[in-house]
Order: sequence, then structure tokens, then C-alpha cells
Amino acid sequence: MHAQSAPSPTTDPEISLEVSIVVPVFDEAGAVEALAHEIAAAFADWRAEILFVDDASGDDTGARLAALRREIPSLRVLTHRRNAGQSRAIRTGVIAARAPIVVTLDGDGQNDPADGPRLARALLAGPAGLGLVGGERRVRRDTASKRWASRIANAVRRRLLNDQAVDTGCGLKAFRREAFLALPYFDHLHRYLPALMIREGYEIAFQPVGHRPRGAGRSKYTNLGRLGVAVFDLAGLVWLNARARDPGGVDDVTPCTPNNGA
Repeated sequence: MHAQSAPSPTTDPEISLEVSIVVPVFDEAGAVEALAHEIAAAFADWRAEILFVDDASGDDTGARLAALRREIPSLRVLTHRRNAGQSRAIRTGVIAARAPIVVTLDGDGQNDPADGPRLARALLAGPAGLGLVGGERRVRRDTASKRWASRIANAVRRRLLNDQAVDTGCGLKAFRREAFLALPYFDHLHRYLPALMIREGYEIAFQPVGHRPRGAGRSKYTNLGRLGVAVFDLAGLVWLNARARDPGGVDDVTPCTPNNGA
């Protein structure tokens, strides 16, 4: 499935890629260097590219990432001209990705990159209809208030959307690029990928992953801010699900015509 010493995709464009790792970052100068090296080590045996999407950081996140290109040839750095949010940064990375499988991680270093290849392998080993394998943080390394807020939000979301997800907020996910790009885009969609995948007819699965304390920087969200956005988004998702119609599959009945002279 993957070679022991894979050539860098940036030095040999003819090599087909197996996986693209997409990392959205905003003001994470203290975390990106160590995180990029960890990702490169975790996927060293894969034909992989690493895409960091800098969401118009106000610190030197972009400069530090650009400097890493000399050390990590598979690294690509994309920069938003103005801040557009985490979901937009993820979408920017997925659109630019050149592999059929995408793995996402949060840019704060709390997701362990070593879990990424396991999720990607589970996705590749699954049926064609499996669109996403999400990580579940069994032991959260966050403040008590953040853990309680997440439990309440997850319980309400599961009740309303029936999305099978215990921890939809985990940034570590593996999914098929074509499946992601088929989803309707809106801000904060990264928190609802399981529900959206199910809506489009894909299967989803979950695996336990590690979670680490934040080593640098600070969270970009507050509990109150998350609550306000969640209420608005859940109402929208309930409406989207109510308006979905399932064709039951698609059959191509176009007659094959000979390609004369080809």
C-alpha cells in the first residue's frame, strides 16, 4: 500500500500521492514547527503531502512555515489574504490537495499526528461507501469547563442530527476528498462532517485517538461563543436534513459507443 522510502511529491510530480494532510492554523507560531516535523515523521512511509493553511495570522506563523520548506520538502503553505475561519481554511486545503484521501488535524498540536496513518488505513481498508473515519478523544486534555460544554453540545447534536458521533469536534479525521467536496459549504461545517456525510449517503466510522494538552498559544473559541454558533448551525442542519432526498443510488444506462480511431 505504501513504500518504505517514498519520493517527495514536490520533487517528483509524476508520483501519485496517497494522502494529503491538511492543517488549518491561525496565530500558532509557537506550535507549527514541532507539529510539521511530527506529521512528516508520522507519514514518512507514505506518498504524502502536508498542507498548512495559514488563516491570515497576525503573528509569524506564515514565516515559520515558509522557513520549514527547506527541511520538509513535502510541505506546502497556503495563506489566506484575510481571516476566514477554520472551516474555510480546511476547505482551501482540501481543494488544493492532490491525493484522494485527506487527513485533517488541528493546528494547536493537541491532536497526535501518530494517529493519522491509522485513520487513513482504516478508511482505505473500508468499503467504497465509507466516506469518513473520525477520531474520538477518549481522554480530553482540556479545562473542566470546556469538557462539560463539549459534552452538552455533543449530546444535543446527537439527539437532533442522529449523526452517530460522540466527539464531532475532534479535528483529527480521514475522509475521501471527493466526498468532502460534495458537501454543502458553510462556516463551521468542520464540526458537522459526520452528519453531512450521512446526508450525502456515505458511511462513517470512528476510532479512539489521543489528545494532548495545548503547549503554546491559546484557544480561538470561548464556551459562550461556541454555544451561540452551535444553536444557529444546528437549526440550519436540521433544515438541511429535512430537505434532503435520497435517489437510492445512481445507474448509468448510457449505451457504450465504440471509439473509432482511438
